[in-house]
Amino acid sequence: MNLQSIEDEALHLPKEQRAQLIQRLVLSLESPSDEELRSDWLLEARRRAEELDSGAVQAVSGDEVMKKARALIK
Repeated sequence: MNLQSIEDEALHLPKEQRAQLIQRLVLSLESPSDEELRSDWLLEARRRAEELDSGAVQAVSGDEVMKKARALIK
């Protein structure tokens, strides 16, 4: 199936389905690759570790985080 036949088929879809297809196609272009995600998370982990090591931020226990989260949703 070539691009022209895909386009022809897509144009015959109902409006709502065309909108869904557009959204999925746009998201596929904007989504970072697995390698980009790994790199971004590694940079974030390093940044957070540096903040902890330098004392710029204080660690909070998981229990304390959950306690605060539960209080926010009540």
